[in-house]
Order: sequence, then C-alpha cells, then structure tokens
Amino acid sequence: MISPPLSISPQAVAAPASGIAAVMKHGFGRSDIIPLWVGEGDLPTPAVICHAAAAALERGETFYMPQPGIPELRRALAEYHDRVYHGLFGKQFEPGRFFVTGSGMQAIQLAVRVVAGVGDEILVPTPAWPNFSAAVGVAGAHVREVAMQFDPTGWILDLALLEASISPKTRAIFLNSPSNPTGWTAGPLLLQAILDLSRKHGLWIIADEVYGRFTYSKALAAPSLHSLITEEDRVLFVNTFSKNWAMTGWRIGWIEAPVALGPAIENLIQYSTSGVAVFMQRAACTALNDGEAFLTAQMDRCRRGLERVSSVLATSSRIHFAPAGAFYLFFGIDGVTDSDGIRRKIVAGNWRWAGTRASVRHGRRRLLSALLCPRNGGSRDRG
Repeated sequence: MISPPLSISPQAVAAPASGIAAVMKHGFGRSDIIPLWVGEGDLPTPAVICHAAAAALERGETFYMPQPGIPELRRALAEYHDRVYHGLFGKQFEPGRFFVTGSGMQAIQLAVRVVAGVGDEILVPTPAWPNFSAAVGVAGAHVREVAMQFDPTGWILDLALLEASISPKTRAIFLNSPSNPTGWTAGPLLLQAILDLSRKHGLWIIADEVYGRFTYSKALAAPSLHSLITEEDRVLFVNTFSKNWAMTGWRIGWIEAPVALGPAIENLIQYSTSGVAVFMQRAACTALNDGEAFLTAQMDRCRRGLERVSSVLATSSRIHFAPAGAFYLFFGIDGVTDSDGIRRKIVAGNWRWAGTRASVRHGRRRLLSALLCPRNGGSRDRG
C-alpha cells in the first residue's frame, strides 16, 4: 500500500495485483507438485534459436536499431504469415505491416494506446486473461465485460449481448481466439459476424492470436480474421514468440497493423522501449525460419497433455470442461465457487496438479491448468 504522502496517478494505484503471479509465488520451488500455473511448458528455447542470439552478440550487434524492427525480422514475419495464412488481400503479406515489440504484453499495451484514450471503453468477452483488462486500465480506458455462457458443447459468445454492450464510448473489441484461459475458439462464421459488427459501429478489433497455432483440429492454424478482412478494416493483430517457440523469458512479440499506422506505432515504441535488442531479433528470425519442427512437437505434446488431463478429470461427474484450443484446460467443479481458495488448498494439500483462478468476475468459479506439462511428472527441467 502506497503511503498518502507519495502521490501517484489513479491508474497506477488502480493497477490490480496479478492472481497468476500470486499462485506462482505460493507454490514456486516446491518439488512435490507439478507447476501448471503460468502459460509455458517445461522445455527451454531450442538451441538453434539461442545460437542465433549468441552469434549476433559475438558479431557486436549491440547498438540501436530501427524502432519497427530490423528488416530481416519484418520480412521473416511476413513470410511466416504467408506460409500459415496463404497471403492477405489476395497478395503476399507486406513486411511493413509488422512492428517488433518487447513482448506480446507490450504489443497489447501499444494496441490499446493506438485505439483508445482516457475514458474510452473496450469490449472484452469473458472469462479472459486478466492482463488485458489491466493494460486497458493503466491506459486510462475502461473494460466492459461481455460474459460468455458455458454449456456441454463449450463456451458461447452471444452476439446480441456483444452489440448491446456497445456504448458511445466504445472504441474496440478485444478478441482472443483461441482463448486464454477457456480454449474457446471462434469459427469462421462467428469471426465474420464480429467483423461485420465492428464495421457497422466503426470499431477497432484487437485480435490476440497468440495461441493461433495451438489448435486440436488438423488445420495448420485456428480460424483467423486474416482470411476475412479487407484493406479498409480496422484490425490490429497482437502476437508473441513466447508460446510457439518456448521463448517466454525472451520478451519479444509483434503487432500487425495497417501500414498507414506505421508512424504512430513507431513513435509509441520509441517513447516506451526505443526498440528490441537486435540479438533477440536475430533469434526471432531463426524461430520463424527454422522453428516449425519444434512448434509441431509442441502441439503433439499438448495433445498428449490434453488426453492425460481430460481422462482424469472426466472420471468425475462434478467437473466440466470443453477445450478447443490454446494450451490450457479451464474447468469448473460443481459446488466450488471460490477458485482462488481451492487452488490454495490444492497446493497446500500436495495434490499432483495446481491451478490458478481466471481472475475475472465471470471466471471465478473455474480453475485453469496448463497442458504443456513436464515429461517426467515432476519439476521443470531447465537444462
């Protein structure tokens, strides 16, 4: 608690404590539990990616670089998107659409700054990753939650409720699909309906596709707005290298935006971090160009993790879940309404798994478990 004489901004005071960090702190270092509380697996970054960073340092690449990212990385991002989404607007992706950021979290912060200001609103379907709402609040804007409903087939977003939530202050819709924490994945028809809604009301969409490659269908990626938008649509894509290539500790991501927004985004990068270290960008190039086999292996491990966790939870009629994407299993237990309390009991009782609360009002009755779990059932192997 800040003492009264230390006057700080209302946004800083209101920034919420992280429930994810709290549960991690509660069980960190315990060798008798499997740590599933944060969004990462147990594998370190592939050696080929690390070697690219080390080689850049050996070459002396330790100086300032252009704010939007080195040309090689922006080009690699465009080529990667061509491979996954088969072009944009009937042609190849332009490198000028991509802006390198100091993490996916910073990409979200910058996207919020682009589309919303003090007093504006952004619609967020919930349950949702809590950091987005916090980023909106720190920017002086407000989140209006749109509660999704759960039934045996999975999570459902009510389009009528989404539209009814739009107010004169609404500037954007935050769309995280596949979703952290629910795994909810919007299909092409729903994506089109949300896009039509944004066009009708002149809203931006911030499309968080961090888990776009973590789909349990046979497709290369989950359905994406990339296949639906036109050059006139107001869509910002935010993403990260953290999940696909086990680079959570590197802190590097990207924004994909209309080329016309380039000067504004570059300025925001300049006045926040002044760019991302070039050795990290060299590593990111290698991840995009040479990391597909590792990503495929990651997906295979997720499928096995999903099978293992689902088979255990399915033995109880009190537990309900419906994973569709991402690498979490978000489940509810009949009769449990305090997920924060129950996860502490799980850790204290030496259960063989640990969950964290969804940290939003409409998710407090459910628990979250990651699927990229350790191979040996024990603590992470960091070697």
